[in-house]
Amino acid sequence: MTAPTSLHDLPDAERALLEKVGALAAGFETEAAAHDERAEIAVDSLTALHEAGLSRATLPEHLGGEGLSYQAFGEVVRVLAAADPSIATIVTMHTGAGVGLAELTREKKGSFFADEFLAGKRFANALSEPTSGNRFLNPQQAARPTEGGWLLDGAKRFVSGSEIADYLLVNALVDDAPTFFAVIPDETVSIIPIWDTLGLRATRSQLLSFSDTLLSEEHRGRAPGPGDFAAVPAGLPAISLGIADAALAALVDHAKNRAILGKPLSHQQWIQHEVADAQSRLEAVHAFYQRTLAEADAGRPEFFPNLSRSKYLANKIAVEVAQLGVRVGGASGYLKQSPIQRHLRNAQAGQLMAYSTEVLAGEIGKEVLGVVESPAENEQVA
Repeated sequence: MTAPTSLHDLPDAERALLEKVGALAAGFETEAAAHDERAEIAVDSLTALHEAGLSRATLPEHLGGEGLSYQAFGEVVRVLAAADPSIATIVTMHTGAGVGLAELTREKKGSFFADEFLAGKRFANALSEPTSGNRFLNPQQAARPTEGGWLLDGAKRFVSGSEIADYLLVNALVDDAPTFFAVIPDETVSIIPIWDTLGLRATRSQLLSFSDTLLSEEHRGRAPGPGDFAAVPAGLPAISLGIADAALAALVDHAKNRAILGKPLSHQQWIQHEVADAQSRLEAVHAFYQRTLAEADAGRPEFFPNLSRSKYLANKIAVEVAQLGVRVGGASGYLKQSPIQRHLRNAQAGQLMAYSTEVLAGEIGKEVLGVVESPAENEQVA
C-alpha cells in the first residue's frame, strides 16, 4: 500500500474514523474542566472511543486489526488532546501498551493480548522508574529468579490509567538485560496515593508499588524493535500540539470577546503581532510533525529521530502559546474558571514526559555538533 502524503490522501476508512473521533471529542471538551477539577478518568469517553472502532483501527493488520497509519493516529491524538489532553494521553499510553504486548509476546501468547485489546480491555505502560529518569526502556530494578519466572520489588511512576488497567506492560533487568513482561495487577501491585499534579490531572498517572510481583516466563516478551508500531513516540507530539490548539482557541475567544476602552482586545496591535507569530510557528511545527509521520508510514529510518524533534518542538510551542494566553487573558485568564489557566498547566506536563525537553535538547544538540560520548557518560544523563 502506498503511504499517504497528507491527511487529504488518507483512505476513506481512516477519514471516517477521524470524523467519528471528532464528533466524540466535541462532547469530551464540554466535560474536560470537570474531569480536571475532580482528577477523574473519563472512563465513559474511553469506552465510546473503543466502541467507535479506535482499538481495532490502531492494532496492526498482522495482529488482526486494521493498521491505522501514523498520520491518521497522530491526527486522532491531536483532535482528542485539543478537547481533553488527559483522554489523549491515556489513549496514547493504552495503545502503546496494548499493541506493544500483542507484538512483544506474540511468539508465546499468540493472539491473546491482541484479542483482549480488541475486546476493550484496558492496558497501561508501567516502565518509568523513580531512579531511571527519562531512560524508561532501560530499567535499573533487577528481578530475582523464582519458579516460573522472576519476582519484582520496586516502583513504576506516572502509569497513566493504571487504576482501570487490566494489564500492565512492565520491564525489569533479567540477567542484566532489559526484559519486558505482561503483568496482571493483583494484591502484589498497589497504588501509592500521592496523585496531586498540576496538569493532566484526569490521567491519574499513579505511582505503582510492586512487592514480590511475579514476572512470569509465560508473559515474557521480546524487546521492542524496528517495525513495531511506535504509538507512544508518535502520540506524544500530538498531545502537545492539541494542547496548543486549545490554548490558541481560548486566547482568540478571549481577545474577541473582552473589550478594553470600547474595543475588543483583538484590536490591539501587540496582540495581533504575538498571535501571528504563535500561530505561524504552531503551523510550522505541525507541518514538520506531519512530514515525520509520512516518513514513518513510508518506512523511512529517519522518522524515529524526527519524532524526538517533533516532541521537542511541540512541547515548546504548547508552553509558549499557553503563556501568551495568560498574557492576553491578564487577570481574567488567571482565574480558576478560565480555560486559559488549565491549558497552561496541561502544556507544562508535555515537557516532563520522557524524553523531557532538556534530554531531547541534549540529544539533538549532540547529533548536530557530532559529539560522541562514552556509554558511561550516556548512562549519567537523566
